[in-house]
Amino acid sequence: MAGLIMAGQLILALSLLVVIHEFGHYIAARIFGIRVTKFFVFFDPWFKIWSKKIGDTEFGIGWVPLGGYVKISGMIDESLDTKQLKEEPKEWEFRAKPAWQRFIVMISGVVMNVIAAVLILTMSHLVFAKSYLPVDNIEQGIYAYPYARYLGFETGDKVVEIDGKATVRYEDVFSTKLFFAETITVNRGGQNINLEMTDTLYSFLKNGGDFISLDNFSFTVDSLRSGMAAEQSGLKPGAKILAIENQAVPSFGKLKEILMQNKGQELQFIVDSKLSIDTLMIRVDSLGRIGIYPSLPKFELKEYTFASAMKYGWADAFESLHANIKGFGLIFSGKEKAKDSLQGPIGIAKVYGGVWDWAKFWKLTGIISMILAFVNILPIPALDGGHALLLAIEAITRKKLSDKFMEVVQVIGMLILLALMVFVIGNDIINLF
Repeated sequence: MAGLIMAGQLILALSLLVVIHEFGHYIAARIFGIRVTKFFVFFDPWFKIWSKKIGDTEFGIGWVPLGGYVKISGMIDESLDTKQLKEEPKEWEFRAKPAWQRFIVMISGVVMNVIAAVLILTMSHLVFAKSYLPVDNIEQGIYAYPYARYLGFETGDKVVEIDGKATVRYEDVFSTKLFFAETITVNRGGQNINLEMTDTLYSFLKNGGDFISLDNFSFTVDSLRSGMAAEQSGLKPGAKILAIENQAVPSFGKLKEILMQNKGQELQFIVDSKLSIDTLMIRVDSLGRIGIYPSLPKFELKEYTFASAMKYGWADAFESLHANIKGFGLIFSGKEKAKDSLQGPIGIAKVYGGVWDWAKFWKLTGIISMILAFVNILPIPALDGGHALLLAIEAITRKKLSDKFMEVVQVIGMLILLALMVFVIGNDIINLF
């Protein structure tokens, strides 16, 4: 069931985003008087589920749930239909239009995906998140785990800037900006201090290492997880953990750090149970847990307005773009392996998860819309970016590229894309085992 939910979310998200993308091509082509012969949701090899012709365009639904497409008259696309090219260009054909119009038609899909990303993330903030936690409202600052302390952080620091850009929301601190940060500015005792990051930070965070968190708060035991070590030892809700193995526990972050460093060990806990000070022996499991839920501090949140939601929708969309560019840079520089960093449809479906959560669905879909825009604008033949590059060359040289040349380029581009698809899908399958 979980697998079906993952697949369903992926198919819905990609179908929606591809339709938006193709609508960009469609509407731009129609504005310039170019005929669009087909506009299909899903692909339709051999047969189709439904279709209806409206004007010059056949609108339809295919049976292969992998996006969709538009077929623009007079354009060499992935169908490699060259029969129309044997005749003189008609005024309604793509090839008959000036290079600047064809360029706009080619990049319109990418533009639509960028617009969609910003709008989806904006509405996600307004409808689902509703509010955010300002960094200024985190009076106790962050908890710095060992690797963060190695890089110069101290527990109680407030992260105020990443690479010179102010962090307003709590999620700005823990976004992809942190993964690729070169300089992080913290406020420590009223003084701003710049900390230089190493290029190993990305790998550390990607692998789930504890770095910094909001765990710098004092706590009592709010509740216990049934059947786990804390309950079995006699620990009660409302108790306060004072020390573990003679180490003071002033914060929840300190508790987590001690537990993670002592997986599988039985430790001595000094506990204030309100009535007495007790000594308990509690065994930490292999994941660094004992089965307690802490009392949480109450942070003052700030409501999103439409203006602030739009502002952060824009910022989050382009932050995902920036992260992808940086990620590709690490791959091409050899600092990261492509097999460890690229994900295909199976990997993306796993990110959506086996539970249908609309808040998570729309946020991920907005980010993926930006990723699709980035991938499509890459100057690879057969992608929009490849077509746009050739049209830019044509506009600069004022020499039209031959149909034969465009056909060859399209074939080369499709072979490149096929190889990439085989790689990422194969990599996804390998990662399942």
